[in-house]
Formats: sequence, C-alpha cells, structure tokens
Amino acid sequence: MSLSFSPFEAEFDVLVIGAGHAGTEAAVAAARRGARTTLVTSALETIGQMSCNPAIGGVAKGTVVREVDALGGIMARATDMATLQFRMLNRGKGPAVWAPRAQCDRGLYRRAVRTLIEEHPLLETVQGTVARLLFDGDQVIGVETLEGRRFGTRTVVVTTGTFLRGRIHIGTTTSLAGGRAGETSATHLAEQLEHVGLEVARFKTGTPPRIDGRTVDSSKLDRQESEIEQFDYTWSHFWSTPRRDSTGVTRHPAQLPCLITFLGTAGKQLIETHIGESAMYGGAITSRGPRYCPSIEDKIVKFPGAERHQLFLEPEGHDTHELYVNGLSTSLPALVQLDILHSVPGLEHVRMTRAGYAIEYDYYPPTQLDATLQVRALPGLFFAGQINGTTGYEEAAGQGVVAGANAAALALGLSPLMLGRESSYIGVLVDDLITRGVDEPYRLFTSRSEFRLTVRQDNAIRRLAPVALALNLYNQEEEAIVARRLAAEEEARSLADETSIRPEDALPVLAAAGSAPLAHAVRISEVARRQHISLGDLFRVMGVGADLPADAVISTELEIKYSGYFDRERLQADKLRRMGDFPLDAALPYDEMLSLSLEARQKLSRLRPLTLAQAAGAPGVSPTDLQNLVIEIEKRRRAVPSARGRVRRRKT
Repeated sequence: MSLSFSPFEAEFDVLVIGAGHAGTEAAVAAARRGARTTLVTSALETIGQMSCNPAIGGVAKGTVVREVDALGGIMARATDMATLQFRMLNRGKGPAVWAPRAQCDRGLYRRAVRTLIEEHPLLETVQGTVARLLFDGDQVIGVETLEGRRFGTRTVVVTTGTFLRGRIHIGTTTSLAGGRAGETSATHLAEQLEHVGLEVARFKTGTPPRIDGRTVDSSKLDRQESEIEQFDYTWSHFWSTPRRDSTGVTRHPAQLPCLITFLGTAGKQLIETHIGESAMYGGAITSRGPRYCPSIEDKIVKFPGAERHQLFLEPEGHDTHELYVNGLSTSLPALVQLDILHSVPGLEHVRMTRAGYAIEYDYYPPTQLDATLQVRALPGLFFAGQINGTTGYEEAAGQGVVAGANAAALALGLSPLMLGRESSYIGVLVDDLITRGVDEPYRLFTSRSEFRLTVRQDNAIRRLAPVALALNLYNQEEEAIVARRLAAEEEARSLADETSIRPEDALPVLAAAGSAPLAHAVRISEVARRQHISLGDLFRVMGVGADLPADAVISTELEIKYSGYFDRERLQADKLRRMGDFPLDAALPYDEMLSLSLEARQKLSRLRPLTLAQAAGAPGVSPTDLQNLVIEIEKRRRAVPSARGRVRRRKT
C-alpha cells in the first residue's frame, strides 16, 4: 500500500492575495459562484481597511458601488453599516446624474467588511504574507508565504494595492519601505512578477495629515451636515428587512458633521518656501501621481492664481476625535506640515496626530490583461485594484468583482463575467484599462462613459440583476428582493400610465413647481415629464402607490422624464452590444491584415481583443479599420471550410 502526500497545506479553487477593497470583493464573488476560496492577508485585523479617506462614493464612483452591490458585492452593505455622514452630489444637475457619497466610520467599516465576508461558508481567511507564486510551466498552481505555508489553488487573484515594493516618503530625507503607514511592503512577490517577464512600472499616491479634533476651533468654521434623512438613502438593494427603526428613521450610526475651512495666503507662502523639501518636488519621487487628486504642492504650483484652497475636516469615526484633512495631501517634512496646519483658520493651535506622506509602488500596465482581468501570459493569474494602475476604493471593488467571478469561472468551468461599456461603469473601467492602458493613476468619471444617462446609480439593479442571476451570484432571499424591486418599478410605471389626474388635483403640485396648470385631465406620466415635477408627489395627491419603495418611484420618474434621451443612448448601446457579440480569436494574425492601418495592426496585435467592441475601444483603431477587420475575418471563415473540402477530395 502506497501513501501519497499533497505538497500543500490546503487546496482551493480561488486564492486571493490582499484583503483591501479589491481583494474582499474578489473573494466574495468567487465564493458566490461556488468556488472554494481563501483570502490571504498579512494581518486579519486590517481586512477592509480604508487606507486613505474614509469615504465611499461620489461622482461615477457612487454608481460603481451600486453596481458592485447589484452583482452581490459587499461594499454597499458595509457602507450602510458605517455611514456617519451622507451627501448627494450634483443636485443642481438633475436626479439623472445625482451622485451619492458617504463618509464612513473607519473602524465600523472595517469590522463590517470582515463580518460580511465571514458569512460565506465557502470563504476562508488566512493570515500570512505571500512570498511567491508556484507554477507548473506557465500555469499558476499555488502560493508560498514568508511563514513557510504552501497553499494549492487553481487560480490566483492578486490585489496587493500599494504594497508591492511600496516606499513611503515624508520630505526628501525620510524614506522607508511600507505599503501604508505602519505596515511593511511586499518585495519578494514583486521581484518574482518582474522576473517572470511582466511589464512593471511605478506610480505614486499620497495622503494628508490627520489632526486631533479637540484642538480645532470649530467656531471659525462652516459646518456641513449629513443629508441621510432628507434622502432616506440606503446604499444596498439587499437588506431583507427595512433599515428603519420603529419611528421610521433610517438605521445608520449617529451622523456627524464635516467642517469646512481653507488654506490661504500664509499657508501658500509656507509651501512655496519649502517646495524643494517636498518629496515630489525635491527629487525623491519621480513617479506620476493622480491628476484628479493632487497634492497641495501640485495645487500651489499649478494654480498660482488661486487665492485659497478649500479643506474639509472629515471625522474618522465615533470612537476617535481624529479628523482627516481632505485637500491637504502632501509629502512635505512633518514640521512643515504642522506649520501649514497652524496657518489654517480654526487650526491655529491644532495637534497633528499623523503626518501626511507620499507612497511609490509597483503596478502592472493593464494592457497585459484580457477582459476577464486574467494575465494573458500566465493562465490562472488575475490582477485587480491598484496593481492595475487605478486609484480609488470603488474602482478597486469593481475590478475585484470581475476578477473574482472570473477566477471562479476558470477554476470551475463556468461562464465568464463580461460587462460592456453600455451596461455599467465597471464595464467602462475594465475596457479602458485593457484597451487603452494608463499613463497616470486611473479614476472613473461620468465623462468616461458614452451612456451616463442610462447607466445611473438608481437603476443598477435593473441593469445588472439579469447578469447576476445568470451567474448564480444571489441566494434565494436576494433573488426574491430583486423580484420585488423590479415588480415595484413595473407597478409604478403602470400606475403612471393608467392613472388620470384632474386639473384641480394637480394644481398644488404644479403651482409649487411654478408649472402651468392643466387644461384637462391627463395621465400622470404626461405630467411627470415636466421639469421639477415629482412623480411621487403626483402619486400622493392621487392616493396611489403609497406602498411603493421610494427608489423604485424615482427610477420610474427618470425613465419617464428623460425617455427621449434614454432611447437615443439605448440605440447606441444596442449597436455596441452587437459588436460585443462579434467574437475575435485571440490568435488572429493582425500583422497579415494589410487592409488595416499600420497603427491598428500594431495596437490589435498587442492588445489581442476578444470582441469587436473591445477592438473599437483601442486608441488608433478607426471605424474604417473595424469595417475592414470584419471583412478580413469573414474572408478567413469562408476560406477554412473550402480548404478542408480540398483536403477531403485529395484523400478520396
């Protein structure tokens, strides 16, 4: 009798390295697809850690959070459990482009994430630092940690954030290895990934100082209150019971205000005097940082005419007086940072609890990935988050869902998760990364999407629930919640189309909005098309739809009010979807397709798109190139059967 021993302590279908926003979403998505999954992180206590600003959402980003939620992710649920201040941005531009943003209790958020991931029976967590990947040829088969533990796996998702050869800079003389303050960087894995031939580059990001809120003179500052009760907003679609107490108030942690101040002339002069001591401007850092989240040094240099720069003092949590100084990201020496803080109104005697810093880290240009976020050269290896050159918690979470779901699909032989630009901001994000690459840390904006009116935060469940249902990402309770939500929207639309409203009933609503009175009775849906007229108000005066969820009524109102714009976008979306259904063989010989421009041949040979829609997104590929590409492919398809026929005739 012979005994065989596994070289691994345990074996999994999916192994996720890193437990930030990308890693936790990847692990949950993989587990929801039925894969036995493990999440490996250097410290279990930091699962779900908000490394920088403790805020979730914003323009475009808030929509991504809702999309992650619609695909079974946990970011929205954790945000609901930790929100200590809520704002709805873009309110002056109409509800179609409103953008939710939540300031979170940092500690509550982290604990919420850990609680949510531990609800999944197929998901385990392991504390350890991954030193290297284990390969059989070019196929990844496991990992080994610095502690000497070895785990086998069919697929690996790397979500290491800023930890790969991360280096922290404070001024030009203080530099230390670290993935974030107080935590060491990962060098072994970074060196291996470079050694196996992947292209690697460096980016930088930064964080501002934190201060003791007890030493702030708030009498000199403006207060910004939470709007949570005004909007009655819940981030997640999937709470099985209403998140309200017996009085009808939404159940969130107690809300806290933000304080608003500014950096003025004195602070600007300090920065100008010490600019050469900044790690960024003193030569200690040469990597590019995020354009849309600049350091205070960048603001002073690039906008010298600005009289002052607004700062937000944002609470870190209920268990601390510490405040995050949003708008003052810096890599100046600590003592200079303190002097700058003391120049700010309301902070004249403030105590700095932590200095701001800049951090450089490795990322891997994402054109090395396919549309599933798998590394083309290394089957079974997926990347998600800042390792792909992005910035932001929400962008990381969206990539995590895609990479985790697809790692599980590869391991178990399931259908992949492929999201198009027309279906979601996550689809825009992935398509931009793999076809266009990055030359600075990538951040989502509404302007990146061609379909920003139809891809909104309020309709994420209608757009993506069919995808999630097809991939079995929901449990039975969640399926029932989705069915109720979609049914509520259908009921709201039917009520609007079938209920007539008389002029005298509509008059109070119309007069309050400054809109002309009705001449005769019309359907509610016709009145709701008018600007500044609320469908919910019309339902209330008619005594209908009282039991409908507010978000279902809002989505229905937007569909009615902007139907003409939506119809035009959906025609474009259908065209792009059809292009997405046109597959491209990864081995196509683009170099031989002389009807394509030279630039198109070079770009397509490098990017290897899997669909015509992906090819269309590649910079340098023109509409004429796309037409010629289709012709080239059809010629090759016709040639294959005829060639086979000639072979058969020679044999007879």
